[in-house]
Amino acid sequence: MQLAEFFSSQPARLWLLAKQLGIEYAVGGLPWEEKQEKPWDLMPLIRMKQRFADSGLTLNVIESMPPSNEIKLGTAGRDAEIEVFQQFITNMGAAGIPVLCYNFMAQFNWFRTSTTTRTRGGALVSSYDHSLMKDAPLTEAGLISEDQLWENLQYFMERIVPVAEKAKVKLALHPDDPPITPIRGISRILTSAAALQQAIDLVPSAYNGITLCQGTLATAGEHIPSVIRHFARQDKMFFVHFRDVKGTPEKFEETFHDDGQTDMLEAMQTYYEVGFNGPARPDHVPTMEGEDNANPGYELLGRLYGIGYIRGLMEAAAAARLSNEAKTSVNISG
Repeated sequence: MQLAEFFSSQPARLWLLAKQLGIEYAVGGLPWEEKQEKPWDLMPLIRMKQRFADSGLTLNVIESMPPSNEIKLGTAGRDAEIEVFQQFITNMGAAGIPVLCYNFMAQFNWFRTSTTTRTRGGALVSSYDHSLMKDAPLTEAGLISEDQLWENLQYFMERIVPVAEKAKVKLALHPDDPPITPIRGISRILTSAAALQQAIDLVPSAYNGITLCQGTLATAGEHIPSVIRHFARQDKMFFVHFRDVKGTPEKFEETFHDDGQTDMLEAMQTYYEVGFNGPARPDHVPTMEGEDNANPGYELLGRLYGIGYIRGLMEAAAAARLSNEAKTSVNISG
């Protein structure tokens, strides 16, 4: 597993701290600070990749995308947005950035009703309570059905997957978070492992796969080791968000990595069992003492805790795998 972290596109304190923690791989957003060019143009991507390289980090995932709401809603400007997206994928390939984490959540991205829920020791986490949304008005997009979204996703994939194949960029589709539908009249379609499978089957390709977001799929009630095995068998697991939750789609909260409902050691052992060697990062961490919660889910101390916890699990899983291989070898030779 390539333990990674999400970084700003310009050098910051976390870049140095992550290197001190042994991180070698970077997940980046788009370089929006490039004022003279579009952030998805070739040279901003190349310069961002080189900034990471100059700091000893390999940029292997972009977790961001050009404007795409018209693509998702199927409105008049979608073809223009798709054209930009195609150029973005082409430029990623030319820059040697191999994985794009993207989503198909229309109108709004990941969504929470609170970013100040108290968890262990008074740390702050985000949470979602669907009952608080029952009287929420529709967005300006009105009612968007699941059928519309499936049609729009297929239209998009038919035009993007061939470009990704040519550019050799893996498309890692993220599930909808929260995995519940609808929210404010906007349906959500990628709410389970089965739905993710249905999505990537729309346009079969070695470059059409998923981001396995443990937190979202655990919220949906999935057994994470089974999901890992399912997508690993197909070589469709391109990127991992290693996080956890407590609760159900109707009501859940984020947790420390060691305090949720998933057996995280079993999950890590499963990644090693299937031979997953792609990028994975901690995600949606608690805000801890002394932090101002200005960036909920992405403050510094929780990230450092998550990295250390994941690294410990990686060592334990690697040791267990070597032990099992040694026992198997002894049994065969005996």
